[in-house]
Amino acid sequence: MSDVETHRFADDGRFPNSVLPLLVYRRALPPDPAAMERAFAANGWSNSWRDGIFRYHHFHSIAHEVLGIAAGEARVAFGGPSGREVAVRAGDVVVIPAGVAHRNMGQSADLLVVGAYPGGSDYDTRRGEPAEHAAAVRAIAAVPLPESDPVSGRDGRLRRLWAECGQP
Repeated sequence: MSDVETHRFADDGRFPNSVLPLLVYRRALPPDPAAMERAFAANGWSNSWRDGIFRYHHFHSIAHEVLGIAAGEARVAFGGPSGREVAVRAGDVVVIPAGVAHRNMGQSADLLVVGAYPGGSDYDTRRGEPAEHAAAVRAIAAVPLPESDPVSGRDGRLRRLWAECGQP
């Protein structure tokens, strides 16, 4: 596995984003949905699903999320309209901190994504409505740091990288 890419996004007044960096692991897991589900579950990330990525900007205020690209490729905008577009392909894994906006900007016909949440937590879907911003910021601040990295477990880079941001 290659080094972890990190991307940071500031609150833009609509999308809270996070002080925690988005993590992109290139060629991290076999491009197989069952293998990704097993790896995530073995590392404490469950409540998994198989689908694509919404084609509108959205974020989760009550959970961090992992996306494993099981097949195909996509261009994903992270951080909201003023964020950054990142290309992902089969075998890549993206860890999205609570609050970070994401949107499918284009994909191959065979795109398949496996998603999961630390500890099998529930999630919400928010679209950056201005009236919800303050409540979303409070909810994001209460989301605990995951116990383990979804790719490499307790000894993974996630806790170290996120702890460097002042998270417990």
